[in-house]
Amino acid sequence: MIGKAFGRARAFFRSMAGQIFLILTLGMSVAAIIALLVAEQTRRHDFERVRRQRVIASAVDVADRFRRDPKRIEKMMATHSIIGVAPAPEGISLNEPDSDLESLLRARFGPQSQPEAGQVPAGLCFPDRYKSKEFVAGLVDAPRPDCWVVRYTDGIGQRRAIALSFPRLAKPPSTIFNPLYLIVIIASSAGLAILVARIVSKPLRRLEQAAEAFSVSLDPEEIPERGPEEVRAALSTFNLMQRRARAGFAERTQLLAAISHDLQTPLTRLRLRLELVENEELRARLLQDHQAMQTLVREGLDLASSIEAREEWSVLDIDSLLTSMAEDAEELGAPVRFLRGCGGTVRVKPNALTRCIANLVDNAVRYGGSAEISCARSGGRLLIHVRDHGPGIPADQLDQMFEPFTRGASSQPGGRHGTGIGLTISRSLAMSFEASVRLRNAEDGGLIATIDMKA
Repeated sequence: MIGKAFGRARAFFRSMAGQIFLILTLGMSVAAIIALLVAEQTRRHDFERVRRQRVIASAVDVADRFRRDPKRIEKMMATHSIIGVAPAPEGISLNEPDSDLESLLRARFGPQSQPEAGQVPAGLCFPDRYKSKEFVAGLVDAPRPDCWVVRYTDGIGQRRAIALSFPRLAKPPSTIFNPLYLIVIIASSAGLAILVARIVSKPLRRLEQAAEAFSVSLDPEEIPERGPEEVRAALSTFNLMQRRARAGFAERTQLLAAISHDLQTPLTRLRLRLELVENEELRARLLQDHQAMQTLVREGLDLASSIEAREEWSVLDIDSLLTSMAEDAEELGAPVRFLRGCGGTVRVKPNALTRCIANLVDNAVRYGGSAEISCARSGGRLLIHVRDHGPGIPADQLDQMFEPFTRGASSQPGGRHGTGIGLTISRSLAMSFEASVRLRNAEDGGLIATIDMKA
């Protein structure tokens, strides 16, 4: 089971749809993660910008108050009368000054201000406030506020140092590597990728099916030219190729039919002249050769008509057809039996199927002495078997029997009789309705010819 699943997965990823699925899934997942990283970075930048703006707004406000009434503001700061502002304790060193914040303050206060700014622990800004937590009712474990120390030189050349406190802003947690987000991203990408892969590969599947149908049928149905412009162009080109190939076959078969037809008249005149030969033995041999030539010409016409046959598709009851063919043969004295059917209907070209079965039955009676017809269904296919009880054919010669003018060994009953194109005609007829014909030797003797077609 595991090996079978692995094989199917391997076959899928080797297909174009599988490769498109893999590329799109990886590409969209990576793109989504990169977009999240950019959004995360932007959010952190905005977070820092908001924090700095609070510091700048408070520092500018305090500096403006100092400019208007420095004495009063110094007293208010000393008594903590201004919320969030206090004198910065002496001796605090800014180990990690905020260069961006200093640049913004320099732009607001002027280059002569020589600002210094940085965040320090709240306990350094307000050491007395955090010795005891009794004054914080219900907020014992609450986070301490953010504390910033800003130093600058004001307009009269005095160096100011203030401590600014703000309610702490919680830094937003990162969601980049959250398993839930990753699962959602990958699942969404995979769902969209498989949808796109199926849409993109659908025209190619149609083209593949049409090519397969053309490989087994000389008269396949044309592909509907639907889809994007490039797809319609490819399908139109394929249909044109089919039409040109059929035209080539038609020209070849018409030439064969014309030659076979034109030979009929001289053969008829030749027979009349052979009848005038006085030597009976010689006349009999010449007439036998003449009959063989006429048979060859007639079967050449049959081969041409089988290749060039144009017939509409229709649905027929397969058991009724097989039963009637067996009964008709028995009425003519041929040892033909219908053993079992498979029920239901099948979509074929009726005349082509009838001629194909008739050729196989004729071969079975001629070379095997009798014919047994049966039908079965297997794996979505319909199989028609025509069996004889003759000596069979060597296994290495089974495929050769479909080649034109190939006949069985002279040791077989009826061997070397006929022209050797009966099976060639059967195969051509089967190809016209997208079926195939194959031969195999039965285990208990005899030959089985099978017509394999869609159920």
